[in-house]
Amino acid sequence: MEKRAFVFLATGFEEIEAVTSIDVLRRAGIATTTVSVNSTPVVAGAHGVPYTADKTIDQIQGERTDAMVLPGGLPGADNLYACEALRTMLIEQNKEGKIIAAICASPAVVLGTMHLLEGRKATCYPSFEPKMLGAEAIAQYVVRDGHIITGQGPAAAMPFALEVVEALTDVSTRKRVANELLFKE
Repeated sequence: MEKRAFVFLATGFEEIEAVTSIDVLRRAGIATTTVSVNSTPVVAGAHGVPYTADKTIDQIQGERTDAMVLPGGLPGADNLYACEALRTMLIEQNKEGKIIAAICASPAVVLGTMHLLEGRKATCYPSFEPKMLGAEAIAQYVVRDGHIITGQGPAAAMPFALEVVEALTDVSTRKRVANELLFKE
């Protein structure tokens, strides 16, 4: 059965984290849908780069996915958290034990504020560590604790995306994609 991932985009998202995740997941053969949390599919990144999402969050209501990916950036992370429909989906995804992946500010601003990191090891952009409520902050690029994957920031985008690939597929697919991208692990 084909694996599916949603990558959520909110105004002010970190472009490197979003586009790297989308690209790497698609290269791995994962059916990846970009989802705008806005009412329209066009979303402006933190550095003004416009991106047209495949769907809006209203268009995916009731759909299930194997992974939910949350890029960081500001005010992107704040805007993700402000989306009630997304928070509802995250609660369901967590209950089902399916992959939730967040990078940069999003582990703290979204997952930490929602108490989804309690009792878990996690990472985020260093200045946001105090907002990872109940988590054990680990100072490394990527941390996976069960079904939750967290990444530190833009420089961690590639290993973060590859960790999501491995969680959804296997180590050999991760290695294949990394090799194709000339990424040394």
